[in-house]
Amino acid sequence: MIDAIKQFFDKYLAGSADARTPAGEHALQLATAALLIELTRLDDTVHDEERQAVSAAVQRKFGLSAAETAELVRLAEAEARQATSYYQFTSLINKAFTLAQKIQVVEHLWEIALADAELHRYEEHMIRRIADLLYVPHPDFIAAKHRVQARLGGA
Repeated sequence: MIDAIKQFFDKYLAGSADARTPAGEHALQLATAALLIELTRLDDTVHDEERQAVSAAVQRKFGLSAAETAELVRLAEAEARQATSYYQFTSLINKAFTLAQKIQVVEHLWEIALADAELHRYEEHMIRRIADLLYVPHPDFIAAKHRVQARLGGA
């Protein structure tokens, strides 16, 4: 698994980071994608809308091509299957992201949860848990949910 992740980053992302980008940018992308993918698996059925929302969020967040996005999502799915907790993902995000960026991750999580027009009770619980692990204040957690609901037409 580590070799596949390293090959992905060497192939697509090695030269794309500038000097201001943290050394762990690649791991951070993988961590963010893995959290989004974990959310899709909570209600026992991964819907096409959720898959598309994950890809769109990852591509938008990191400015990747469609091929890069597909490969990152594939690697993140494998990483998420092997993960024993969210901490390995949230710790990377906490080290590298500002509060505004963490709120954006929470917003992406809401997009995934609401993509199939049905909010499963475990999805909201997981988003709250991740928001807590990312030190996102409750009002920002709620505001992110409302912004996504407004964009999706009151889902």
